[in-house]
Amino acid sequence: MHHDDSWGIILYSNNINVTKTKSMIIVPVKENENIERALKKFKRKFEKTGVVKELRARQQFNKPSVLKRLKMEHAIYVQKLRQNEE
Repeated sequence: MHHDDSWGIILYSNNINVTKTKSMIIVPVKENENIERALKKFKRKFEKTGVVKELRARQQFNKPSVLKRLKMEHAIYVQKLRQNEE
């Protein structure tokens, strides 16, 4: 068994999805690493999980027609941005 003198930040959270699986965010922290840097890594990883985004989306019900319209508007916006790049 390999043992090193590093610390880590671990967050246990329940992902909000149909399968109700548990996930764990592990951020390895080196011995002389600044705690602010480790927290920044943690926040970045947590943001990538999309938990907060999903919670906000679940706070209110959106009709499928509204979601479809918003998705279409976003696609048009992205397409215009790409055309302007060229």
